[in-house]
Parts: sequence; C-alpha cells; structure tokens
Amino acid sequence: MRTKPAGGREDTAPAQGKRVELHLHTKMSAMDAVCDVEEAVRQAAAWGHPAVAITDHGVVQSFPAAYEAGKKYGIKIIYGLEGYLVESPDENARRHHIIILARDQAGLKDLYELVSLSHLRYFYRYPRLPRAEIAARRRGLVIGSACESGELFQAVLDHLPEEKLVEIASFYDYLEIQPRSNNAFLLREGRVASEEELMELNRRIYQLGKRLGKPVVATGDVHFLRPEDEVLREIILAAKGYADVERQVPLYFRTTPEMLEEFAYLGEDAAREVVVTNPCRIADDIEPIMPVPDRLYAPEIPEAPAEIENVAWQRARELYGDPLPAVVEERLRRELKAIVGNGFASLYWIARKLVQKSLADGYLVGSRGSVGSSLVATMCGITEVNPLPPHYLCPACHYCEFVTTGEVGAGVDLPGQDCPRCGTPLDRLGFDIPFEVFMGFHGEKVPDIDLNFSGEYQPEVHRYAEELFGEGQVYRAGTISTLADKTAFGIVRAWAEEKGKKLRRAEMNRLTAAITGVKRTTGQHPGGLMIVPREVDVHQFTPVQYPANDRESGTVTTHFDYHSISERLVKVDILGHDDPTLLRLLYDLTGVDPRSVPLSDPKVLSLFSSCEVLGVKPEDIGTSVGTLGIPEFNTPFVRQMLEETRPSRFADLVRISGFSHGTNVWTNNAQELIRSGKVTLQQAIGCRDDIMLNLIRRGVEPLSAFKIMEQVRKGKGLKPEDEALMRNHGVPEWYIESCKKISYMFPKAHAVAYVTMEVRIGYYKVYYPAAFYAAYFTVKSEDFDANLVRQGIAAIRKVRAEIASKGSEATAKERDLDTVLEVVQEALLRGIRFLPVDVLRSHPTRFQIVEGALLPPLVSLPGVGSQAAQAIAAARDEAPFSSVEDLRTRARVSRSVVEVLREAGALAGLPEGAQLSLF
Repeated sequence: MRTKPAGGREDTAPAQGKRVELHLHTKMSAMDAVCDVEEAVRQAAAWGHPAVAITDHGVVQSFPAAYEAGKKYGIKIIYGLEGYLVESPDENARRHHIIILARDQAGLKDLYELVSLSHLRYFYRYPRLPRAEIAARRRGLVIGSACESGELFQAVLDHLPEEKLVEIASFYDYLEIQPRSNNAFLLREGRVASEEELMELNRRIYQLGKRLGKPVVATGDVHFLRPEDEVLREIILAAKGYADVERQVPLYFRTTPEMLEEFAYLGEDAAREVVVTNPCRIADDIEPIMPVPDRLYAPEIPEAPAEIENVAWQRARELYGDPLPAVVEERLRRELKAIVGNGFASLYWIARKLVQKSLADGYLVGSRGSVGSSLVATMCGITEVNPLPPHYLCPACHYCEFVTTGEVGAGVDLPGQDCPRCGTPLDRLGFDIPFEVFMGFHGEKVPDIDLNFSGEYQPEVHRYAEELFGEGQVYRAGTISTLADKTAFGIVRAWAEEKGKKLRRAEMNRLTAAITGVKRTTGQHPGGLMIVPREVDVHQFTPVQYPANDRESGTVTTHFDYHSISERLVKVDILGHDDPTLLRLLYDLTGVDPRSVPLSDPKVLSLFSSCEVLGVKPEDIGTSVGTLGIPEFNTPFVRQMLEETRPSRFADLVRISGFSHGTNVWTNNAQELIRSGKVTLQQAIGCRDDIMLNLIRRGVEPLSAFKIMEQVRKGKGLKPEDEALMRNHGVPEWYIESCKKISYMFPKAHAVAYVTMEVRIGYYKVYYPAAFYAAYFTVKSEDFDANLVRQGIAAIRKVRAEIASKGSEATAKERDLDTVLEVVQEALLRGIRFLPVDVLRSHPTRFQIVEGALLPPLVSLPGVGSQAAQAIAAARDEAPFSSVEDLRTRARVSRSVVEVLREAGALAGLPEGAQLSLF
C-alpha cells in the first residue's frame, strides 16, 4: 500500500542535524506492526534521515525488501532485529528484549546464525536467544538494550543496586531510552507514581551511559508510521484477542524536532546527543551491507557442462542422424551456448539426475513451466516435450521434414505418412515452442526447472536430492503467510462491529488495505527445494527455521520467502501430482507402457468433444464430453470450454489448456470471440508463445515480438508503439484488443506436458475402462464411499442432487465426494461393476480388478482410515483371520472400525470368536 507522507509532517531539522531511527518494526513483526517496509524507508529518506534500522520481533524477513527500498530511495539500511534474550535454554527462563544490529557483512552472517538457532534449537513460544550464543558472535554485531521489556530498563524500574545496573549495562554497546508515552502504561498500572518518575527512569539510563562511556540513544520502537495509524495496530491486536486495545501506545515514526522536544527534559545538549549525535554515530560505524548476495550461486558440478553437452549431442544424433538437420543443430548450439556460457549446466544436471531416478523406479515425470521450451532439456531426458517446429522423423533412416508454415500447431496433428526413403511409418514430432520463453531472449535468465513427480513418490525424490548434495545443503523453500484482502476485511469488520462503529465502505477499504500484508505465520512451498552449494554456508543467503515453527514437521525451510532468494540459490520444484501416479497404476494394471501410447488416436481425441466413444448419453452423465476423471479436463469450467469449442486436434487441447490456466484469456476474451464467430479456436490466443510466434510470422522483428509477448503475459497490456507496430504488420484489431485484456498467460510447454499426460490417461479410459476407473478411484480413494456406491445409480444421483442444492454452502468434502460420484455414475453406465469391500481380499488403499469388476480398498469405507487399513492388511499378510475377534486383536483396530466393516458386509462371514473343536 502506498501511504501518504506520515501525517503530512515534515522533518524541519537542518540537514546535518537529522536523527536516525534505530528501532523500527515492519509488517513482518507478526500481527504486531503495520509499517510497510518500503513506505517506512521512503519516509525516512523523505525526511532526510541518513539511515534507518529494521528491527522486527525475532525475524529478519523484511531485509530483502528493505534493501531494495534503500537502493530506490538512496538511504542506508541498518539490518537488525529485536530478539528475545534468555540466560539459559530452560523453558522457564525469563525473556527480555534485546536489539541486535549487524555491523558488517560478517556480522550479518552471525545475525542469520542467531536467527536460525533461535528458531531451530531454542524456540519455545518465541525464538529465544541465550546470552552465551550472542556473546560468542558479537564481534560483528552492535547490541542495544531495547525498550521497557529490555533487562536494563526492567532493572532500573525495579530499583536494583547501582553495581547491578552497571553489570547489566556493561553487556550492551549502546543503551536505549524511549518517549514517555511509550511507557505511560506503567503509570496506569501503578508501577510508577508520576510522569516525573518516568522521566527519571530515562535519566538514570542516561547517567549510566555517561558513567560507562556508552552511547545512549533515543528510539521510537516504531510500529506504525503516523500518529493516526494507531487504529491499524488496534485492529490487528484485537484480532489476536488482546484486551484494552483501544489504549494504544503512540509508537509512530517521529521526526527529529518531535524527538528533541520529547527529550528536552534531559537538557538541550543531552537531548541532541541522544536524539541526533549518538544514533548517527552508530549508523556511521555500520558498514553498507547486502542482505542477500547479488548473483546466483549454483552448485559447482565440474562434470555438468561436458556431460550435458555430450548427452544432448549424442541423443540428438541418435534420433536425427549425423549430420544433424540444420534446424536441430542450430537450435542445440544456440541453447548450449546460453546454458553452459551462463553457468546453468548444473541446473540441467540436477534435473536430469532427479528424472532419471524417478524413471528408474518406474514413475514418469511431467514437466511444468517452460522447461519444455528447451531442446537440450528434451535431449537430456528432462522433459518429453519436443520444442522444435512440427516435423516428420523416420526412426529407421533419420529422414526428417519440417513443417514451418504455422498451419499445424503440433507434430502429432500431421497426417500419417511413410518414409519416402525406406517406407517406415514416420514419427510426427515437435510443438513449435521458442527457447526464449524459458531463458529470455539472450539466454540470460536463470532457468526455473519445475517437475511433476508422482505424489506417492515425491518423498523419495526429496530424499534423493539430499543424498546428491549432502546434509545441510538442501532446504525446503520457505513461504510467509500474510493477511490477504478478504481476511483483512473480515478482521476490520469484526473490529468495527465489536466497537459499534458504522464505517463507510471507503473507510473499510482503506483500513483493509493498510493491514493487508501483515505477517501471520510461515510455511513451505509444496515441492520447492533450495540447493546450497557445498562450498558456501546457507547463512550467506538466509537463516533457516521450521515451517510455522513446528518442530514436528520434519522439514527445515528458508527463513526468507523463497522469492527473495530464488535468483541467488538454485530452486528445484519437485511437486507431487496425480498424473504420474495414475499412469504408474495404469501401467501396473495393464502392462501397457504409457510412453507407447499414441497421442493422435482419433477415438481418444474424440473424448474431448464427445462422449459417444464411451457408449453413454450426455443426459445420463451430465456432460456431452468424455473427460470425467481425466485431470485438467475434468472440471465443469474446462468441460464448458470443450463443449463450446469441440476440439479435434492435439494442438486444440494445448490451446484450451492455455485458456483454462490463464487469467482473462478465455473469460470475456477468447470465449466471446469464438461465440460470436469472429475467430475460430485455432486463431484465438491460448498460450504466451502464440503471440511471439504469430508476430514473427507476420514479419515483426523477433526481439520486438518477444517483448510484446512478455508485456502481455504479465498483464501489462500493449504500449501505443506496440499497437502501431502490430497494425503495421497486419495484425487484426480483435487480436490487439484480446492482448490488452489478458492478465496472465500459461506457457505452451507446460500446456503440452499436461495435455500429453491427459491424452495418455484418456487412452486407457477408452481401451482399458476397468483399469482406468480402478486407477482413478485409487487416487481418489479417500473421497470414495463404498457403502453409497453399492446402493446404485439412484442413490448416487440422490446424494449428488442434495449436494448440488447446497450450492456454495456445500463443504469441501461434499464437493470432493460429488466429483468422485460423477465418475462412479459414468463407470456404472459403462457396465463397470463394484464388488463389496472384503476384509480378506481388499487392498488397504488400492482398487483391484477381480473378474472384470472393481474391488474397493479398505479405506473406501468411511470410518476406516489409512492407518487402520494398513494395520488390517499387515495382520492379514501374517496369517488369515480366524474370527472377528482375531482381526481386532491382531490388527489392533478399534471397535468402531470393526462396526464399520460389519455394517458394510466386509467381514466375509468371519465368526465372532474362535471356534472350538471337540475332536
């Protein structure tokens, strides 16, 4: 949020007499401060302050943004925190606040180490720091005594003897005093008798500083920028359940004259000393610091460049022959120059190792993002997507023919032909994806290699990554959860209702915007791993912590949000996805390798425009297309697109994937153009790459085409000169207007990877229906209700109608159940039978095909969780169950689980107890 200058106030002190604030909290002080870091830095610079310190509670998560703001506004940033000092790690140890500033770059690393220790080793409700840990690293640090919660202020308040005060103060490099109003609550609580006594507390600290030769500094403990912003802190503290929040301490950012006036009771010279001289001297003594390095530190893998080059050239020659076609050779040479020349070969090497591991263990890997734009990635086996223009290729004699007219968007859509040289049926390859989309026009952009692994295999590949790089070199990518607009609005509304305030909508929106972005907690990226090179310490980049400070999570994350360091450390996205799991299950069930499945089978492609091939009627399954159960094309939103566009080719599906994953690409854009008959599906803009390629084919210079694509895909529209250039090259007006509406565009490589997976899954749906449904329901087993399914279609339709009648009030669990029931309904209509769950035969978690019917797993019964199902299967594998009592005893399941099994008829006629024999 861009704020106005703090209350319209100006700092009228002379240029050489401005103060420095050494104690300021940002929105990263969780649910406690509301200063936007950029606005705080901007305000300090606007007032002519030479520096400002960032000192959030126990964390340093504002540092990257503070650094950027410092550069932008030309002001020195002092990096620090307000820590929680303890004498010992004991859980009952008393906490005091302490300010720790980094003096130099080495000190910053020490500070990061302290943050890690406080979160990993000493966390107990707060990230605590034992004094000994601070003392061991203080050479590069500047230590301040903090606010009224600091040990020195508390000691003075408690009237400890002078020698004890000297002992305490001696630990600090500088002593802090703060405005009387910051501590006025002591007067209300009766801990001091008068305002004069409040002033005397500060005088005592000032005198201690003089006696010990330590600078005393006046700080504001800033939590908001303007006096009137105290209401914002009141709102977020109310959300935390604090009482008396309306009695806000005026912790606003003060000008030099305001602070001089506040401390005038010390005398004019002393006031200037604590407000201006001493803080500026401390700021001068602190070196300029960079909170994160300014370049990428990729793991040093000496063999990577040669290996990637050799593998790429070798595989290309295996496929295309030697000499290579000019198109292939030129593309490979250009890509390798960028990859190796910019030091990115190690990223490819890492991705290749991870994919090879997964494939060796029997799990396909899908690529995400734009990695499929790289032919080198294709030749290295990192992605299956071939980015070359559509072409024919003979697998026998390497005859190769490229089709570059632009009329065909995918090689698989080319008509089948035999090789004119040797008569072998030609492979049809290529999806026409420019490399520039992946690594920038000059190949300088750090490649972001994202991969979809099987969800059930994801933990294994994470472990393998740690094996590759070593302990302490791989961390989960950290995230920071902040108040989102909707949550912030709810907090403001609840506060207003509690106070009996009737706020105008404009005021509600203003307050909401002001608290949006306040930190709530931390988390982790679902699959992102940050790789730290062996030769460097993670604390050169970031502290580390447990996600949400949960020691039981079993993972350690970066303290900084991963976006802050994503171009400093290699991030590999190892995401869990259903597609690879589904395809592995289908392979196991059918013996048909998914990689052998043709992508141009007419019956399979017809699924995306009709349900006729399934032998069912649209009115019976609620849709006229056959994509129920096929990920990415299963939702009502995408099915509507399919029904409106009736795709017939693979390239059409790629375009639809672009529509569905983009923002304002389909809705009020391509949808309206196609409905009106103004354009066909093949003409509409689907993926970001479409724009660049279309413009180049119309004669636009490639760099200009690339820049226009980048503008549009980021939602920045078109500049007037872009529009003029496009019109000069015959681009129609509807195309220009369509570009201007787009907010975000999906990369074609990602769309191709998704569609490849879905067409393969569709193949099994057409030709191996029992296997398809068994695999699909296995992946969705926790949402499957075996009891309901056994009751038949009428019962299923009744439940679905009940869920539909709830509309948006339906729970997430009900919506997930409805999605599964929709597919069950179709399976039943296709003649698929469901057997009852059988405790003697059912797998704990997977559907099995038994005599052509589906045998549901134990977990498909509501009330039988995964743990109980696994326990039953393990006990059964040891020896057959002789009775219900034997099952309960050996599997150690509860009576309620046994009752669920009994009511479902799953106990297979087992007697209740052991049968005694008389003979």
